[in-house]
Amino acid sequence: MLTGKQFKRAFISGANNILNHRKDVDALNVFPVPDGDTGTNMSMTSSAAVRELQVVSDDEDLSIVAAKTAAALLRGARGNSGVILSLVFRGISNGFKGKKEVGGKDLAAALTLGKESAYKAVMKPKEGTILTVAKGVAEKAQTLAEETDDLEEFLPKLIEEAETVLAKTPDMLPVLKEAGVVDSGGQGLLEVLRGAY
Repeated sequence: MLTGKQFKRAFISGANNILNHRKDVDALNVFPVPDGDTGTNMSMTSSAAVRELQVVSDDEDLSIVAAKTAAALLRGARGNSGVILSLVFRGISNGFKGKKEVGGKDLAAALTLGKESAYKAVMKPKEGTILTVAKGVAEKAQTLAEETDDLEEFLPKLIEEAETVLAKTPDMLPVLKEAGVVDSGGQGLLEVLRGAY
């Protein structure tokens, strides 16, 4: 089961991982504009939540920890990628509302809400971006939820799916293929997930 304490530690670890990989993610940034700041923006956004989480008690329910994370991400959001990251977590937080802890089925439902929250906020969603990676993870979680509620089984498979979807992003967005890179926002989301795991 995923508790508030585990969510807090996982998010802080995910934020540290994007911080450590921000330059690699920046180097991939060619869409929507090649300004080389996706990793930096996602790192600054997630760091805003870390500052808030450091003062949250380990005894807090998951719903409270997730809500505080989402609120801090939204306040600290930088750039398109930071805003989308914050929206994914806002949806996840909505899925955890009123829950002390969750298993795989509730996590799958929350990830679906996260994906939907991000897609709804983008006027013209483009496939081959962070949105596509979030969608792939949410869909995989729904499939896994039919087989198991065990997060130990769940999480590595979600990361594998994120890697698989990310590898396909150049086939969806010609600008990525031309530059010979995967989507920077998708890579950033993958780094957050890897760190969290």
